[in-house]
Amino acid sequence: MIRTILQLCRVRQWLKNMMLLFPPFLGGTLILHGNVLQMLNPFSAFCLASSSTYILNDVFDRERDRHHPDKSTRPIASGKISVASALLFATFLLSCALILAWNISLTFFVLIVAYFFVSLAYSAKLKDLVLIDIFCISAGFLLRLQAGGAAFNVAIPEWLFLSVFLLSIFLSAGKRLAEKQYLGDVARHHRKSLVAYPQGFLEGTMYMAGASVLITYTMYVISRHSSILFYSVPICCFGLLRYILRVQSGKGGDPTESLVKDLPLLIVGVVWVSMVGWGIYGR
Repeated sequence: MIRTILQLCRVRQWLKNMMLLFPPFLGGTLILHGNVLQMLNPFSAFCLASSSTYILNDVFDRERDRHHPDKSTRPIASGKISVASALLFATFLLSCALILAWNISLTFFVLIVAYFFVSLAYSAKLKDLVLIDIFCISAGFLLRLQAGGAAFNVAIPEWLFLSVFLLSIFLSAGKRLAEKQYLGDVARHHRKSLVAYPQGFLEGTMYMAGASVLITYTMYVISRHSSILFYSVPICCFGLLRYILRVQSGKGGDPTESLVKDLPLLIVGVVWVSMVGWGIYGR
């Protein structure tokens, strides 16, 4: 039962909520006195809120998921958990998330509410609309970024905001492309937007966004006036190209799955965090 609940909550997807730590980590305040413990509440709040949206998404998609080769094993689609129980559990998770958020700050509370409603609209309708689906996913990352800034009282630099925005477009396009390749002719039965994208559009979007990420991230590290941060740009470039290679090779485009299952990408992530951490905190 515990395994089913963890699968329902999509615990692995909580890695996306690490975006909340970007502002204090890059701002040089993450390891200040009290901040390590302070990060637990905002991170927990977003994990609970995101799990509630994943459950609602599975409720909306339960019929389509039953015809998907992988998603048919999800608790709601497979019938392991009833719709009523899932909705009750989602309400409980969201309530806990809002209580935590209210105790952090009003701005954080508003951002997590905005995240929930964007995710709800995405699950109910917007994921079937061309381009809107990609921008909804991007909005989720940006709201996490802004919430991290609000929770730790750190301003978000313009170049960092643009880097995260373009990175989320890059990853979203890659994910959609991977889904389209994997599902093939049955894609139209699972997600309407997949067949609405013209041939080559998602590839072009991924390449354009990837190149833009490299430019905006380079401008961000230059603005920090750190030679160590500057040398993290090649690491970033390798990571982007590795993700493209993974998608084009048919190995999947889910960002979390890619990071966990692709050893080179995992190593790139660890090296990037270490290099940036040293550049910021090692001085």
